Amino acid sequence: MIRPTHILLASLLLPAMLRAEGVSVRICDTSCNVFVSPAHPELQAVVSAPERCCGSIVFEIRTDTGHSVCTFEQSYSLAGGDSTVLGFAFDAAPGFYRATLRDGEREVAAFTFGCDPERIESPADAQPDFDEFWTCARAELDAVAPRYRLHLDRKRSTKKRRIYLVEMRSLGSETIRGYYAEPVAEGKYPAVITFMGYGSEAWCPDADAAPERVEFVLSHRGQGLNQPENRYGDWVVSGVESPETYYYRGAFMDAVRAIDFVASRSKVDTRLIFAEGGSQGGALTLAACALDDRIAAAAPYVPFLNDFPDYLEIAPWPASALLPAAQSLGISREELLETLSYFDIKNLAGRVRCPILMGFGLQDTVCPPHTNFAGFNLLRVPRKWMVYTRRGHDLHNESGWYTARDNFFRECELSIRQAHNIN
Repeated sequence: MIRPTHILLASLLLPAMLRAEGVSVRICDTSCNVFVSPAHPELQAVVSAPERCCGSIVFEIRTDTGHSVCTFEQSYSLAGGDSTVLGFAFDAAPGFYRATLRDGEREVAAFTFGCDPERIESPADAQPDFDEFWTCARAELDAVAPRYRLHLDRKRSTKKRRIYLVEMRSLGSETIRGYYAEPVAEGKYPAVITFMGYGSEAWCPDADAAPERVEFVLSHRGQGLNQPENRYGDWVVSGVESPETYYYRGAFMDAVRAIDFVASRSKVDTRLIFAEGGSQGGALTLAACALDDRIAAAAPYVPFLNDFPDYLEIAPWPASALLPAAQSLGISREELLETLSYFDIKNLAGRVRCPILMGFGLQDTVCPPHTNFAGFNLLRVPRKWMVYTRRGHDLHNESGWYTARDNFFRECELSIRQAHNIN
């Protein structure tokens, strides 16, 4: 028996006119919520019409992999000028689901909701030599002299912070770059490292935006500031022949080298180094925490590279890139998944040693919520998540994520200062 449990539910739907006679159907506003009570939640639709009418409402529920779960149908009859609320209660196992709402034959809305996400089970599937693999990668990185070079950007610098273009050497002696903002005033400051999304354009911190902290925005190999020298092509399939050649082996080490750089700066309080990033940047944030213990707290959002076995079933991409690439190389699906398992965030999650705040968009189809929780649920540290029910693969400023992230870092900083009696 599948137990009843709470549901996360959201819709992008606005009231929609469905019939010439003026019948409208919308998701009940109270359904756009994170349900923790009552114990038997409902999907609810509001039907209204200015004139007498009748019809039927259908909710079709599928898993996020597309398998049918159940279908609900209720008829309605309105006298005109009134409305009715139709509720559909059901038992659901932990997971994320896709609902389609129809009035008769016409689709009104399609949306994702979730159920008890912290009970989703996606067991780790790390290979026997997983730890040895990353120990060797780290040793190779440590053998590469970083050769930090800082170029002052006079146009972007102000009286509050100086802005630098930074160059350094990473795994394989690859040159990587980033923008670095450092307060002009003397002192020791907390630092925030930002890891960028897949193929994102390089961006530079505003010199006056956060004069109380150091910021470093890293461009990983072949991306951002390094894209003119990109020799990898499409990064997600580059070197997929083996774990030793796969793109993310170097990219994960680039994230560690970013920590090396920030920790080397005299104005950085190395007890207060934080990390954040979205999508690919969210994955690299978690990888950095797993592969280096100098991160004090991290805030990944909509993290990529999670739970490849399920990810390739749920989302169109990167399956549309990885599976054809593997086929062209004569690599079986099983061999592909074995290679990817070395870079799966859920397999790295157990190595994370700092508090984590994760944000996700409930309507995300690029890095679906199920994949976000595959790694999150395997963390063994203080952790919390924030859901943005109307968001997809973006958490813009108006969603409140960035404010929540900054508040989280401040709370962690205060806790560390109190623990170490730092002024």
